[in-house]
Amino acid sequence: MALPKWTDERTEQLTSFVGNESPISQATVAEAAEQLETSTRSVSSKLRKMGHDVELASASSARAFTEAQEATLQTFVSDNSGEYTYAQIADNFESGAFSAKSIQGKILSMELTDHVKPAPKVEAVRTYSPEEEETFVSMVNDGAFVEQIADALDRSVNSVRGKALSLLRSGDIDGIPRQEHTKGSAKEDPLADLGDISSMTVEAIAESIGKTARGVKTMLTRRGLVASDYDGAAKKEKAAG
Repeated sequence: MALPKWTDERTEQLTSFVGNESPISQATVAEAAEQLETSTRSVSSKLRKMGHDVELASASSARAFTEAQEATLQTFVSDNSGEYTYAQIADNFESGAFSAKSIQGKILSMELTDHVKPAPKVEAVRTYSPEEEETFVSMVNDGAFVEQIADALDRSVNSVRGKALSLLRSGDIDGIPRQEHTKGSAKEDPLADLGDISSMTVEAIAESIGKTARGVKTMLTRRGLVASDYDGAAKKEKAAG
């Protein structure tokens, strides 16, 4: 079966997924390949073409395992084919001595990934109800301005922009609604308007403020802020170190 092409959207998803990691580990490559439903070879090749430093598959994680541990891991994975995710294997192997990423990298190098149970995909948090989405689409089709939609749904202008982008990508609307009034040079801080974001996912924040997930991660890292699924403070500290 032919592999999917690298569209702008898929490329953006890949860039957002790997973040600031450098060099990019084979474990991360494997996770990205699983999320984007393509091969690890395709992901590695694309990342290198984009200028990223990617760990060689032949060098990944093998140094962390003894020959005995490698043999034990191979037997465990093969004998329990399809039963455990990488995280569950890490919990059960050698009393949790290896991280899930280390286990994933090692299994990748042994070409045993087909025996691993796929991790459940995390569903994006719905910030608009089906009824609100229906109203949104109807108003866009009627030519409503961004501000009018925001007033009708009691949402911020940035939230409406973000939702419009999502609906455009999904094909529910044919274009982004126009904004009736612009702020000129006035500067807004969309993150500040959200208040406490520690319980929000990156995707939810992106939709609320009209940014891409990658853009949100950049903002969180720059400011050292933490979302429910992204630790910008740790990323900032790591970059500074």
